[in-house]
Amino acid sequence: MGKIYVIGSQKGGCAKTTTTFNLAYCLQKMGKRVLAVDFDSQANLTTCYGVENTGELEHTIGHLMMAKIEDTKKPDMKRYIMTKDGVDFIPSSIYLSVVDAKLRMEMGAEKILAEVLEPLREKYDCILIDTCPVLGILTINALAAADEVIITVNTQLLAMMGMQDFLRTVGKIKKRINPKLGIAGILLTMCETRTKLCRVLTEQVTESFQGQIRIFETRIPNTVKVGESLYYSKTVVEYSPKASAGIAYRKFAKELVSYEG
Repeated sequence: MGKIYVIGSQKGGCAKTTTTFNLAYCLQKMGKRVLAVDFDSQANLTTCYGVENTGELEHTIGHLMMAKIEDTKKPDMKRYIMTKDGVDFIPSSIYLSVVDAKLRMEMGAEKILAEVLEPLREKYDCILIDTCPVLGILTINALAAADEVIITVNTQLLAMMGMQDFLRTVGKIKKRINPKLGIAGILLTMCETRTKLCRVLTEQVTESFQGQIRIFETRIPNTVKVGESLYYSKTVVEYSPKASAGIAYRKFAKELVSYEG
């Protein structure tokens, strides 16, 4: 039975999509059966997989959600799952914003994604959900479907901003909707270890949550190779295997699997 992870954060610019993209690839290379789900109407993860005209897609996570909402004929999941470099993924498009609006008027709206993904657990070892940086009904859906949350924190930003709000939301979802929901840990991203700001923010996060929430030992460094790799629709691990970020994502994948036991 596969485990569902949400890669989430209250703020944008915390490398959620980059982490989902690279972690999925690294887990697949470790022999895991992986499905990545783009659950953001901006469709950045879909673009990472080389899909250029996302607005023209007719089989996306948004369409799956709408089919579930309207209780139409069960869709053929094979049409919705695309594959690149051994990783399966369900794309997204701007159509998900239509679903977002629809969900606000729907009974039991918070569990629609869980209903979509639950049948896929048997096929995959890991399902990774990339989320939007807004604590709205879509993020609530993602958390309601998940087993654990990987919280990405950009050490170049004010890392604590929004963190408590996000954690409160996770706590409410666990209490009211999804009792199995846990926090896998906090992943520090875009680290500039040479800068004082990075060191201060890293210490701040560690001091605030050590003993309460796991802080992953792996730190994802800030490097131009990440941006370059995304431009070519490649993971940094593929694009530049010896790049510090590529090494870090491979290490993180191993740490996550080790943490699972």
